[in-house]
Amino acid sequence: MRTQFICGYFLTVALLLWSLISQNFEFLFYGITTLILVAVLHKADQQFTFSSKVLWGFNIWIILHILGGLLPVDDGVLYSFVLIDFIGEPYSILKYDQLVHFYCYFIAALLIWKIVSSLDQKSLATATIITVLAASGIGGINEIIEFLATVFIPNTNVGGYENTAIDITCNFLGACAAIPFFKRDKAE
Repeated sequence: MRTQFICGYFLTVALLLWSLISQNFEFLFYGITTLILVAVLHKADQQFTFSSKVLWGFNIWIILHILGGLLPVDDGVLYSFVLIDFIGEPYSILKYDQLVHFYCYFIAALLIWKIVSSLDQKSLATATIITVLAASGIGGINEIIEFLATVFIPNTNVGGYENTAIDITCNFLGACAAIPFFKRDKAE
């Protein structure tokens, strides 16, 4: 097993334990989701052999995710913390949450690119569009998971419509930011 996956499983177990100890059931839910994501990525790696750098980037996302949801800051958690107050309420741009969404889908697009570029795709533009749309679609699934957390877990830190719309925008921008890193060759 590659070191990046050992690290990913370890970080996810740490996320689950920290969630249990702090009785943060919202993040326990996200921890289970993260564990499934690591397992799916691990399985896909057997066929696509993802870049080591991108897999380390994925582990950095797990760390950012753990800290975002479980590290107390002021009266909330790090995910709620406004890093730079570009635009105030109700948008609160730029929050830690938005930066992590951007970063996560930057990494997701690089992972998806590896899969899409391995297909017999004649057009670089088509492969790029498919990759960005797939990463954005996964971002939509993430928002569904956040919505489900609000349905089943009282007092979540998810936010409302503005938060969802900003998250989706950050997901898309992160996926687009990965485009210059797409390579046609299969070398790492």
